Amino acid sequence: MKQDVLIVEDEADIRAMLAGILEDEGYTVHQAETSDQALEIIRKRVPGLLILDVWLEGSSMDGIELLDHVKEDHQLLPVIVISGHGTVETAVSAIRKGAFDYIVKPFKAEKLLVTVTRALENARLRRENEELKGKTTADLELIGSSPLITQIRTKIARIAPTNSRVLISGPSGTGKELIARQLHMLSDRAAAPFIAVNAASMVPQRVEEELFGTVTPDGSVKTGLLEKAHNGTLYIDEVADMPMETQGKLLRLLVEQKFQRIGGVDSVQVDVRLITSTSRDLEKEAQMGKFREDLYHRLNVMPLETPALSNRREDIPELVGYFISRLSASTGLPSRKIGEDAMAALQAHDWPGNVRQLRNNVERLLILATGDPAKPITLDTLPAEVSVVKSSGDTAGNDRMIAMPLRDARERFERDYLQAQIERFGGNISKTAAFVGMERSALHRKLKSLGVNGTKKGDELTS
Repeated sequence: MKQDVLIVEDEADIRAMLAGILEDEGYTVHQAETSDQALEIIRKRVPGLLILDVWLEGSSMDGIELLDHVKEDHQLLPVIVISGHGTVETAVSAIRKGAFDYIVKPFKAEKLLVTVTRALENARLRRENEELKGKTTADLELIGSSPLITQIRTKIARIAPTNSRVLISGPSGTGKELIARQLHMLSDRAAAPFIAVNAASMVPQRVEEELFGTVTPDGSVKTGLLEKAHNGTLYIDEVADMPMETQGKLLRLLVEQKFQRIGGVDSVQVDVRLITSTSRDLEKEAQMGKFREDLYHRLNVMPLETPALSNRREDIPELVGYFISRLSASTGLPSRKIGEDAMAALQAHDWPGNVRQLRNNVERLLILATGDPAKPITLDTLPAEVSVVKSSGDTAGNDRMIAMPLRDARERFERDYLQAQIERFGGNISKTAAFVGMERSALHRKLKSLGVNGTKKGDELTS
């Protein structure tokens, strides 16, 4: 999607020529004759690119002064300075004050278009760099080949090219932001900003300032997240934590596609795709009056649900291998292999913190691992929280087994062991039989005699 371009030039014929060249390439062009007009346009909405003439006759500021002023509030806004009286000193001054490039008139259309393309690409890379600070590369790919994760990939591929709003639901740590980023990257908005914010982490009194921006009494503008996401995607995590009053303003934005900054009077129009997520049942929250029902229906145009890691245990070996590879590359820690006994325990664990918890445990394993790096990590070296498979039977715990006769204790062990293996292989009886070393029919009989039904109570086993 092409960005908005603001041309600030005091000569009408040159403005018209520049606008014509850019509009022919699909850009949306705004024009200003003076610095005051330019600031007024920028106050309404920050453009994607500013083309600025040095000499602005009849303006309160010349081009260099305007550049300096604009960069105070919008450091990432790319600016191309143009002039018919170019000097080395002027060019150096413009670059030092934050201009991307300096072009001397007259210039060819090809030169302008190449510079515009480079400026916008440079700005996009700078934004991405800011967005990705503090994030690990392990958070940027959707890993796994289970049926559940394959279905999600298929849905992402179908939904991404549309402009529909998406509500992603699922437990914490299942990769909801990752899915939102993939929806953005596969859309027509991929070259525009992806802005992410967690509603739960924002101070309630400042949510609206963060989203809509502010205008101070002296006219200074602080751009909000919605403006920063213009032509791109705004992702709001844990949207259920948004204050009711802010929900009402967000609803109006979705209806009208415009809003007012806090303290401002002008309407700001934006083109933003909104993706939201929640770890709660938002429909139930709406029914209980804790979330606006009309907003819920506006957000839930395309629902996506992320599965808990315990429902796709077959992806754990692939996830563990991926995390080891990424963490080794980013931290310098030696890569290690995971032994079969350790991997079985990792697959059998419930992982209440989901993929995020798994990644943290893999990192801890790499840090604390001792001995020969060529030897695999065994069950003995796993953290205590994941090295013991919890009993799914008697809630009294394994300490009661000491009081059982051998036959009862053995039966209980077999039940818990086979239940854990079935969950590990996602209920697939053939894979379970192959791993435990039994014929499939024999395993079926054993499971029936032990009263083991499936991955969860009542689930059917698959072949």
